Amino acid sequence: MKKEFSSLLLAFVLMLGFTPVFAAGNTQTVKDLQDAFTGESTAHAKYAAFAKKAKEEGYAKIALLFEAASRAEKIHAGNHQAALKQLGADVPVVNPEFDVKGTRDNLKDAIAGESYEVATMYPNFLKDASKEKVNIAMMSFNYAFQTEKKHKELYENALNSLDNNQVNSMPSLYQVCLVCGNTYAGQGPARCGICMTPNEKFVTLKL
Repeated sequence: MKKEFSSLLLAFVLMLGFTPVFAAGNTQTVKDLQDAFTGESTAHAKYAAFAKKAKEEGYAKIALLFEAASRAEKIHAGNHQAALKQLGADVPVVNPEFDVKGTRDNLKDAIAGESYEVATMYPNFLKDASKEKVNIAMMSFNYAFQTEKKHKELYENALNSLDNNQVNSMPSLYQVCLVCGNTYAGQGPARCGICMTPNEKFVTLKL
């Protein structure tokens, strides 16, 4: 219903001869959303592949972490896609490219990716969206930014567990908020700590 309403509203605005500010898709925020969509779509596919590799190497609990993060990245990509569509901008066609190595190297790769998103990418994207006053982009970027900080820590803990032969002590259950992608190691709270979505709307992944 909301999608239909947005389409009708856009058609009405165009009929009156007005062009939405972001329809041309040439603002920095739109470019940021397109880059973020590409990045999150790639991360979704990459972490799924890393999960498969971890299973092959006998690291079921590390595989579970990669699966939970992959699910979260898919949610982020979906949010960025929805924002682009609402702004009347093009959604990129993504053909993910990445290398799959051993689980230890895959964890290092994941940590590097999350570190870049937390330290550089999303802070800059949030500044651009704030400057251009694009609230829907700010919301989508913030959901991903807050979640990636947690992913970075989860991957760092996993690598530490692997290096110290303590993988069996890792969580065997994760919950992912279907609205913002917030990822909990173990049972999450009654409501998401990022977007306040009720726990019953979380997806649970477990061994």
